[in-house]
Amino acid sequence: MPELPEVESARATIEAAALGRVVVDVDDTDTWECRPHAPGEIRAALLGHRLVSAHRRGKTMWCETQDGTGAQGPVLGLHLGMSGRILVTASDGRLAEGGDWVGGRYGRGAEHPDRKPEWDRFTLTFEDGGTLRLFDKRRLGRVRLDPDLDAIGPDAGRVGVAEFRERVGRGRTAVKARLLDQSVIAGVGNLLADETLWQARVDPRRTVDTLARDDLTRLHRSLRRATRAAIRDGGVHTGEIIEHRGPHGRCPRCGTPMRRASVGGRTTWFCPTEQV
Repeated sequence: MPELPEVESARATIEAAALGRVVVDVDDTDTWECRPHAPGEIRAALLGHRLVSAHRRGKTMWCETQDGTGAQGPVLGLHLGMSGRILVTASDGRLAEGGDWVGGRYGRGAEHPDRKPEWDRFTLTFEDGGTLRLFDKRRLGRVRLDPDLDAIGPDAGRVGVAEFRERVGRGRTAVKARLLDQSVIAGVGNLLADETLWQARVDPRRTVDTLARDDLTRLHRSLRRATRAAIRDGGVHTGEIIEHRGPHGRCPRCGTPMRRASVGGRTTWFCPTEQV
């Protein structure tokens, strides 16, 4: 599913291609992705407005808007769910897109000729004829006005080391489960967690109360490094350990066969020799 780096690519797409364009129509008829809003409610709120900024915390995006007088409008919240992509077309039809990796199971073929029109779950149409669409085969994304961000922790790519140590080191849960808790640190998914823990040489099953201050500092450094690399290289699938997560995978540092475990209900791969 899209993790922080993929969502950042979607946010950057909106920032680069959709800001400043006047909204003249909105398709908000998908009652599942646009819940709890009734059809037409988001449309009525956004008509005549412009997106003026695009923000992200963890896996959640939101856009601030202004009306024609420059007055602040509603905030448009966007969540990619498990496989969503943001597609923005220019007035001449040129496409900019970001979100779930296009090589993944559901990212592939966002503009393929045989794609179903209903996979565009939410659409803004701009005055110049272009559009912004939430493409989501699995229908697990979310569109909401004025989203509540209070339950989301600090962004995994920006959180400072002191706050990271305090939040992640609290309690007795397994460290991987703690990294995946979006109320603790926002943006880490299954692959980014495995990459971070492998880089930091920390066993994903270790309980956080066994992590020393130096362990948590190293984990924070590895998370920042892994996140930045994934944003730069095109997604979490580009991590060093990702292609080795499987029955025949071996640790690329020492050659030990990778081991599988379940942590917090998620499949986890790690090196039993180096991750202690």
